[in-house]
Amino acid sequence: MKLLVTGANRGLGFYLVKVGLEKGYHIFAGVRNSTPDAMKSLEDLKNTFGANLTIVKLDVTDEASVIRASQQVMTETANLDVIINNAGVLFGRNRTIEEVDIEECMKTMDINTFGSLRVLKHFLPFVRKGKNQSIINISSDSGSLTNAYSGDYAYGLSKAALNMLSEKLHIYLKNDSIRVYSIHPGWMRTDMGGQQASLDPIVSANGIFQIIESRPVIASKYVFIDYKGQPMEI
Repeated sequence: MKLLVTGANRGLGFYLVKVGLEKGYHIFAGVRNSTPDAMKSLEDLKNTFGANLTIVKLDVTDEASVIRASQQVMTETANLDVIINNAGVLFGRNRTIEEVDIEECMKTMDINTFGSLRVLKHFLPFVRKGKNQSIINISSDSGSLTNAYSGDYAYGLSKAALNMLSEKLHIYLKNDSIRVYSIHPGWMRTDMGGQQASLDPIVSANGIFQIIESRPVIASKYVFIDYKGQPMEI
């Protein structure tokens, strides 16, 4: 299996890469920041797994960067089986509505929502040529309208929009063999989630790969699920 993972050098993205490599898959790890400090964890994996890991410079906010990344991938393969849109940010967690920074909101939408759209625009043709294909958009319970809460304005808006993108893509691909899932990965102990979070990201990464491998048909109306494959309220 060949997978593209964005935001691959830290947090959940790194563990998705690690789990995929341990399973023997070829991972294209998309990273925005290629400084030595940012790349150390992936370079360690590269030393262990060799040719099964391809590190790709990929800034999801820059369409030209996404195009260059697709061209790099094309030098190694004409097809992908899975895209995992994981790149994301969380700004202004504790801001009230009166304190919201609109520039932060715009940047959050650009990364968390439009970033996934850019990747899909240029990498979907690869997935169309794959086998047992899936598109995984890493969402959040913060994007649920049913369970909306005050706070996390930029992040919640971006994830609600990402859920809509997932639904549109699901309808667009309904006659194809490509599964689409919008996945809440849980509250994880990462830089974003904080060390007080309840979930080890390796557990979430393993759950997401179980979904990728089993490709379940979702029983609910929407493709918004958690990392265990259980339906989420949209």
